[in-house]
Amino acid sequence: MQQYGLIGHPLGHSFSAAFFAEKFAREHIDARYENFDLAEVNDLRDWVSTHPELVGFNVTIPHKQAVVPQLDSLSLEAEAVGAVNVVRVRRTDGGGLRLDGHNSDLLGFTRSIAPLLCPHHRRALVLGTGGASKAVVVG
Repeated sequence: MQQYGLIGHPLGHSFSAAFFAEKFAREHIDARYENFDLAEVNDLRDWVSTHPELVGFNVTIPHKQAVVPQLDSLSLEAEAVGAVNVVRVRRTDGGGLRLDGHNSDLLGFTRSIAPLLCPHHRRALVLGTGGASKAVVVG
């Protein structure tokens, strides 16, 4: 069974595990989703290695920027933002591991705000310093 998850700290506020469990069941997807409360991500590759069924995970506070140096590649969006909220795990036949970082915050923000913008909207004040606020600034 494929495993997905969410890494961050703390995760008491997150409804991701319940949301995806319900979605997987409704869509008849043979997968599970688990919240992983990780205080730090310095040994991310080692942690992923201990979860052999993990094929991808979401990233939330405070790790969206901290995971970037640990990844093998970044999508154009993740590179532009400097933060990652989705990681794809790829395992090679030789036992190798690739971690590919993506940022869906940028697309989510730009698509949701586009219908609300008018020509006179040229500037905005962004309050925040985390990965999601960086996506808003780039968008």
